[in-house]
Amino acid sequence: MQENNFRINPHSLKTAISRVEEDKIVTMGYNQRDLIEKIRYSDMVFLLLKGRLPSVMEGKIFNHVLVSFCDHGVTPPSTQTARLIASSGSPINSAVSGALLSFGHKHAGAIEKTMELFQSKINTLYLTEDSDIDNKQIASLAIEIYNDYIIGGKKIPGFGHRYHNVDPRADKLMEVVINKGFVGPHIKLALAVEDLVYEKKNILLNVDGANAAILSDLGFTPDLGLGVFMIGRLPGIIAHIHEEKMDEEEFRRFCDLEDIIYQGGK
Repeated sequence: MQENNFRINPHSLKTAISRVEEDKIVTMGYNQRDLIEKIRYSDMVFLLLKGRLPSVMEGKIFNHVLVSFCDHGVTPPSTQTARLIASSGSPINSAVSGALLSFGHKHAGAIEKTMELFQSKINTLYLTEDSDIDNKQIASLAIEIYNDYIIGGKKIPGFGHRYHNVDPRADKLMEVVINKGFVGPHIKLALAVEDLVYEKKNILLNVDGANAAILSDLGFTPDLGLGVFMIGRLPGIIAHIHEEKMDEEEFRRFCDLEDIIYQGGK
């Protein structure tokens, strides 16, 4: 008779994130009662994603990143999707789900690609902590990226915007990190590439490019880039859903019959 090798593991679910006990919750080693009183929401997000609390500087910079992602009007497909679903009378969770499902290669995908680009280049360097030597190495990488992309006829991820000549979010983020002295190798690389691309193509960093560099210097891996973007954008999406439900007619039309061009047969 064949032995039954099927076994049920009674402890099949493992996590290092939070431990829930009677009258107590411990997250990443910290009692949540203490966290509620002592840290900001952005610090909690950092703790959950990185497994440690940020330094004072890291916490401030990460908060700037989340704020910069909060909203970009009704123009993004995700926001339009959320409002369209909300107009049909669907609950808020359905509208939010539709918005999040709208993120893809063409919308919100640039941050991960830009983080991969910046990190793959910086990882090839042996940084000496001698700023002159390191800056020369990074300048060489910027030229390499420029030649690979611009000379090769490809768009560099994280640069240019369909509505902004100067993305005000990227511009402010770079101003903030420079003023606060938070300029690591990835930010230096982003700025060096920007100098080259602007001189030749009049194109600047966008919010994805700026935040890709900042998140890389904060130690985030590319696979978390879209997740951080979604955490930042969610309040704006919810605000648009609420506005749609409060201020617009239900089942609102986003186009009329006369706006449609039929190309099929009779």
